[in-house]
Amino acid sequence: MESVSQWWEGLGFVLKVYWGIAVPFTVFFLLQLVLSFMGAETPDDLPDAEIDADHGIGFQFFTLKNLIGFFTIFGWAGVAAVHGGLSTGASVVVAVLAGLAMMGIMAGVFYLLMKANADGTMKLETAVGKIGEVYLPIPANRGGLGKVQINVGGALRTLEALSDDGQDIPTGKLIKVSGVVGTTLVVTTSN
Repeated sequence: MESVSQWWEGLGFVLKVYWGIAVPFTVFFLLQLVLSFMGAETPDDLPDAEIDADHGIGFQFFTLKNLIGFFTIFGWAGVAAVHGGLSTGASVVVAVLAGLAMMGIMAGVFYLLMKANADGTMKLETAVGKIGEVYLPIPANRGGLGKVQINVGGALRTLEALSDDGQDIPTGKLIKVSGVVGTTLVVTTSN
């Protein structure tokens, strides 16, 4: 422990500031990284928390994660700049620019990840015009509900269906989706 104490005492004021910023923020950064990979959620009271009703801008530069990234890189870039022989002013400029670059990169990555996020909601309107097969008979003239099997959103689904046809549509018959009413498909026999 004496060697660390001697090392610390041998540092100048500027290096102590940079090291004092770099070490704790690196710990926070690594902790944040590990928790993200483990799927830990951000508590709701932090500024990064996603609000369900919020449909604001997707690109956010000033977030808790980005500020942790800024100070992590700021500290290490400052240490490197001083060890590289730069003056105090030049090391501050290098550290700030490096920190801002890190914030920009992190904001850009999170923005792209949010855009890539899949909705997963099945949109029945995409079934219009598709061919399927009757699973449970469909009564004529919207006399009741039957069921059809049809590929919607890349998956085979069994969905409720109505028909405007004048005759019942039996099991196994091919149908074509002509519309959607609420959560029910409107189908007709396929030719």
